[in-house]
Amino acid sequence: MSGSDALPQPSGPVPRSPLPAPEGGAPSRRAEAEVHPAFLSRWSPRSFAPDPISPEDLRSLFEAARWAPSSNNTQPWLFLYAQGPEDRARFLEGLHPRNRAWASRAPVLAYLLARTHLPGPPGSGPVPNPFARFDAGAAWMALALQAHFLGLSTHAIGGLRRPEVYSVLGVSPQDYDVIVGIAIGRSGEPTALPGELAAREHPSARKPLSAILHEGALGPPRAG
Repeated sequence: MSGSDALPQPSGPVPRSPLPAPEGGAPSRRAEAEVHPAFLSRWSPRSFAPDPISPEDLRSLFEAARWAPSSNNTQPWLFLYAQGPEDRARFLEGLHPRNRAWASRAPVLAYLLARTHLPGPPGSGPVPNPFARFDAGAAWMALALQAHFLGLSTHAIGGLRRPEVYSVLGVSPQDYDVIVGIAIGRSGEPTALPGELAAREHPSARKPLSAILHEGALGPPRAG
């Protein structure tokens, strides 16, 4: 699908029944309240087909990220991506070898960075942006959902060799914080992965809502 084609529009909230469990006995996903279907059907595979991504679709992902919310509209995120063989090989150097093994099949590799400082008042230097990482996370989620709407898959990669990432990307740790690497493409066959990873190639379950939600304060006020 190109970026100019009409995107599929899911109709209404998802019922509170689970998605079908994949083969192999993987846990199914069940919503405890009505949510948009994309939140249950989106997941992060490790097996990617090597088919290229159209320029229109790729641009669409980053356009979605551009519209993510940010503190004071500072938009501190920066995406660097690679498609060609030389750039992809260079970007792979920043991944932990365990992640490099499967991410090497993805047709697009990217890194998400956050600008760690903002311009200070006139006459002063830059000041830290305490919300940079939070805002960059919002941009990642926007990109991941847009990819899902286009029939693509993404996988955020936290296992990085961070000193190498800064060298590979040619950026300074004083200016940017490396958040994650990102593999982008279409889902491939689980059999393309080593046995251990192939067994994990399915949507994961989530904690119950009660484990992440509490009405009111968690305890009495604390002194000081």
